[in-house]
Order: sequence, then structure tokens, then C-alpha cells
Amino acid sequence: MTTVKRTIPQPAGQAVGSALQDTLVDLLGLSLIGKQVHWNVVGPRFRSVHLQVDELVTATREAADTVAERAATLGVAPDGRPATVAAGFALPGPEAGWTRDDDVVELMTEALGAAAVRLRERIDATENADPVTQDLLIAITAELEKQRWLFAAQTITS
Repeated sequence: MTTVKRTIPQPAGQAVGSALQDTLVDLLGLSLIGKQVHWNVVGPRFRSVHLQVDELVTATREAADTVAERAATLGVAPDGRPATVAAGFALPGPEAGWTRDDDVVELMTEALGAAAVRLRERIDATENADPVTQDLLIAITAELEKQRWLFAAQTITS
């Protein structure tokens, strides 16, 4: 079997590999719950929430690809298999079936907030190990926090 040699020394490689793999699982999971609620959202704000969730799915899928390619670049084999994602995904997700638009907004706000907290921990873990990976995680965190804000802004009442 041919392998890509690691370009980052141990123990930094372990910390960076774990941060990237855990981020990949979170991003793929977010894209899956996004599609689930995209297909099942109902309510008076159906169209706007439906389209907004699709924008989130696009952003998380692009970020997942970037994270996986960063891992591969460093010689860490990314694992995005369904079983791996299912076993490692720990963010809030929807129930089966139709989901009211207000519930979708609340769920996505919560899931994105939890993902951002987890990413900030990984930013700290990669600070000395690999500033390039840390920079990538910072950019992804900024995007997820923006997406969270876009959902959360819909829940504010006067």
C-alpha cells in the first residue's frame, strides 16, 4: 500500500490530525442535518429557511473538503465514511419527519453554536502544533459563527 508521508512531526501531528478529523466529522454531520431539515422544513417561512439551510450545507461541504485536503496534505488520512461520521457526531440533530421552520432555526442556531465552541477548542490545540491548520480552523469558525448569527437573528422578538 502506498501512503502519504506525514510532513508534520509527532506529537504535533497527533494533535493536528485529531483536530482536523474531529472538524471533518462535525462539518459532514452539519451538512447532513442541514439537508435533513432542508427536505423536511414546513411553516410560513418555509422558503427562506429552506434556502438558508441550503447555503449552510454548501458552506459546510466546502469547508469539509478543505479540512480533508489539509489533513491529506499533512499525511493524515481523512475519514469521512458514514460509519465514522455517525460514531463521532456529537452535535444536536433533528427528529425524523417534518420540522417547523421555527424549530429548524432553533436547531441550526444551537448546532452551529456547539460546533463553534468545539472549533475554538481545536484552535487552541493547534496554536503551537501547526499555525497553518489553526488559521484554517479560525476561518471555518468565523463562517460557522456567521451562519449561526444568520439563524439566531430570526429568533429575536421585541
